[in-house]
Amino acid sequence: MGIVVGVVLPLGLAFIMFSLGLGLTVSDFVRIVKQPFAFVVGAVNQVLLLPVVTFALVLAFGLGPELAIGFMILAFCPGGVTSNILSRLARGDVALSVSLTAVISLLSMITVPPLLALAMGFFSGGTAEPVSISGIAVQLFLLTTVPILLGLALRHFAPATTNRISPVIAHLANGLFVFIVGLALVANWSVFVENFPILAPSIISLLILLLGTGFAVARLSGLPVSQIKTISIETGVQNSTLGIAVAAMLSGQEAGFSIYALPAAVYGILMYVVAAPVIAWFRGLEATIKDKV
Repeated sequence: MGIVVGVVLPLGLAFIMFSLGLGLTVSDFVRIVKQPFAFVVGAVNQVLLLPVVTFALVLAFGLGPELAIGFMILAFCPGGVTSNILSRLARGDVALSVSLTAVISLLSMITVPPLLALAMGFFSGGTAEPVSISGIAVQLFLLTTVPILLGLALRHFAPATTNRISPVIAHLANGLFVFIVGLALVANWSVFVENFPILAPSIISLLILLLGTGFAVARLSGLPVSQIKTISIETGVQNSTLGIAVAAMLSGQEAGFSIYALPAAVYGILMYVVAAPVIAWFRGLEATIKDKV
């Protein structure tokens, strides 16, 4: 298991982030400067409101320290390729979704480590292991920022090659996601079974709260329907693979898949269950809300 956590997990995450980079163009970043308001609303939701809502839910459900930290790790993670796919299925603003996912993922090496240290200190108190902010930042840079930039560079300088390999890369990335989530569950199976009665309702509640919060904030901000849907999805759908990887960084590869990874692993499955009816509703939303674009 040490080899899986120490080698397969980081390489798998890097590959998934590389697949995200392949879907990016320079125009995705230029668009933020030209149309900043929707991006700012989505970024504030992800970086600030998402952890606050998660923190309140963790306290409301009275989760133990390890599971609580696992939830907060998930809350600190950006969206992933899945959020882009769901935005497309929901007929949302896919360009905004890609921009949010890309920028928040690139910034994760700065935002995640200090927030993680705060969560560890709050929930574990005097028993908390010291968190190496710089060490985790370096690992996140190597596993998220570098692969994304490599994918972006390949797309920019070799678009024809990128178009040929992108479908294969996407399928492999999806397979790695399923593999990593499955391993994290199997490694903590007894803990998963023991805590499922509280894990399932807490994660489902979190998903509903986050999707609802994203929707409400975006609508109150006066954004068009397509962007409301995208911001809702970007707020509610997180990169669970990154959450599992951060949990491994926190516990060390010798510990295997720790309990910290359990919320992200369960979330990686339940998010589809909760998101499916929401996406179905979103697809017909223009009929009930007048788009202001």
